[in-house]
Amino acid sequence: MTTAVNPWLALPDGAPTAARTRRLRAAHERLVTTSDLPADGAVRGVVVESWRRSLGSGVDPDGGLPPVELLDADLLAYRAAHPLAPVLPVIRRLLVQDAEADRMIVAVTDASGRMLWVEGDRQLRARAEGMNFVEGARWSEDVAGTNAPGTALAVDSPVQIYGSEHFRRTVQPWSCSAAPVHDPVTGALLGAIDVTGGDHVASPHVLTLVRATVAAVEAELRWLHRERPPGAAAAAAAGPARLEVLGHDRARLSLPGGHLELSVRHSELLFLLAEAAATGRGRTAAELAVECHAGAAATVTVRAELSRLRRLVGADLLGSRPYRLVGRLATDAQQVRRLVARGEVGPALERYRGPVLPGSLAPGVVLARDRLAAQLRRAVLSGRRPEHLLRYVQLPDGQGDAAVWHALQETLPVGSPRRAAAVAHLQRLRGGAGRLR
Repeated sequence: MTTAVNPWLALPDGAPTAARTRRLRAAHERLVTTSDLPADGAVRGVVVESWRRSLGSGVDPDGGLPPVELLDADLLAYRAAHPLAPVLPVIRRLLVQDAEADRMIVAVTDASGRMLWVEGDRQLRARAEGMNFVEGARWSEDVAGTNAPGTALAVDSPVQIYGSEHFRRTVQPWSCSAAPVHDPVTGALLGAIDVTGGDHVASPHVLTLVRATVAAVEAELRWLHRERPPGAAAAAAAGPARLEVLGHDRARLSLPGGHLELSVRHSELLFLLAEAAATGRGRTAAELAVECHAGAAATVTVRAELSRLRRLVGADLLGSRPYRLVGRLATDAQQVRRLVARGEVGPALERYRGPVLPGSLAPGVVLARDRLAAQLRRAVLSGRRPEHLLRYVQLPDGQGDAAVWHALQETLPVGSPRRAAAVAHLQRLRGGAGRLR
C-alpha cells in the first residue's frame, strides 16, 4: 500500500537533491521560453498551476523587483489598523523568538500580499532587502510570481515553495513556507504568515510549525472578538458610506445598514455631490441640471430625483439648500485619485476597476471620468514600470492604447514572452489605427 504524498509539501523526504533541482530548473526554463512543460511529473501540480498564473499575469522571471506600496507613516497607520496587529505578540512568541537561531525570516502579510511585518534573522533580512522582501512591498502571486505567501493567498491553503520552484529567478536561492490566516468569526481572509530562509525552511516540520502558529493566531482572534465590548463591532463597521462607481454603469452604495444598487440618474447625482463635497461645496438644482444633462434641462426634474434619492439614502447623508453631503461618503474614484497624487501607482491600478460610470453621458460625469483616466495614464507612462504597464493594458482604457503598448515593448526584456506578445499587439493596433498620443 502506497502512502499519499501531501501536495503542499515541497520536500516530503525532508531534503533536496541536486537531481531534483536540475529537473526543476530545466522545467522552468522550458515554461518561460516555450510556454510548455514536460509531462514527466518533475514539477508539483500546485507549482505548475502557479507558474501558469504567474506567466498569465505578465510576471517576468527576470524582471524588476516587487513594488513597495506602503512607506513610512502610511505603512505605520495601515499596520496599526490591521486586524492582525493585536495578535502580533503570538506570532513573535511562536516564530520570531527563535528565528535568528534557526536562520529564518518571519513575514506577516495582508490579504493582498503586502508585507506588514518582516522580522527574524538580521543577516538574512539584509540579504532579502536586495529582492524587496521588505515591509510595505507587495508579494502577491500576480506581481511577484510563485512564492509561498503569495501562492498561499492565491490558493487559500498552506504551501511550501522550494528554491527553484519560485517563478522569478532572483528568488530561487530562497525557500519558504506560508499559510493563510482567516477571521475566525466571518471567515474573511486577513493575510498570511510566512517563514523564509534556506533549504531547511522547505522541510515538512516548518510548515507544521507555521500552521500551528496560524491556529494559535486564529484562536487569539476568536478570544479578542468575545472580549470586545458590546457595540464595538457595529461602531467599527459603521464608518463612512462608500460609493463604487469604477467600472459600474449603476453605482453601488454601501451603508451601515446594507448595500444599494442605485439607478443610473441617482448614481450620477450622488457621484457629482461627492465630487463637490471633496472641494467643500454643495450644488444648486440648476447646477446639477447642467452637470447631469447635455443641453437644456428642467431643474424641477432634478429636484424630484434628488427628493427620491434623499428618501432612499437618508437625510443624515444628503442635505438640501444647497444640495450637499452632510454625512461622510468615500468613493473608489477619489481613492484612486489620492493614490495617484501620492505616486502610489501600483495600489491605484489595483483599485481602478474601469472608467467612472462608463455608460453615463452626463457632462459632469464625463469630465470626471476623463480626468481620472488621464491622471492614471500619465502616471503609468511616466513611471514606465513593466508591472504597471502590464496591469494597465489589461484594463479597458489600455487595450487599444498604442502609446502604452509601445512603452511596454520598450521596458520588457528582449527575451520575455510578454514582449513578443506586446510587439504583436502593437502591430495590430497600428494596422487598425490604434490610439497613439
